Amino acid sequence: MTRIDFYTHVEDKLPVAVQLIGKAWERGLCVWVRAADDALAARLDETLWLHPPGSFIPHCRADHALAGETPVIIGSAEQEPSSHQVLMNLGLDRPDYFSRFERLIEIVSLDASDRERARERFVFYRDRGFEIHSHNLSQPLS
Repeated sequence: MTRIDFYTHVEDKLPVAVQLIGKAWERGLCVWVRAADDALAARLDETLWLHPPGSFIPHCRADHALAGETPVIIGSAEQEPSSHQVLMNLGLDRPDYFSRFERLIEIVSLDASDRERARERFVFYRDRGFEIHSHNLSQPLS
């Protein structure tokens, strides 16, 4: 069954996403990042080229020719995931295919609308018996 981790109280989702993607990649896991929109996907793509400093996380967009060989894929809600290890949801809605993954990461900002939508997803997952872990990031990740 899918393990679900909620990272809450996040000022900016992008740095947290980059850090969590880096940790997953270091562990040899493939990550499908479901971006809320193309602007966020582009920002994440650009940021992963620059961070972490002195390192490189192999990644590409889902429509790239090398997507099938790349461990970190940045996709959109409309695209079908190519791997099923880690799904990072940066959207406001619940991905229909989340249960195909070993792990789902939900990052929740301080925005009231984002928090409310995350609560709805949390209740949905909980009511269906999924293992949920919450991480309050009002303190930095270690």
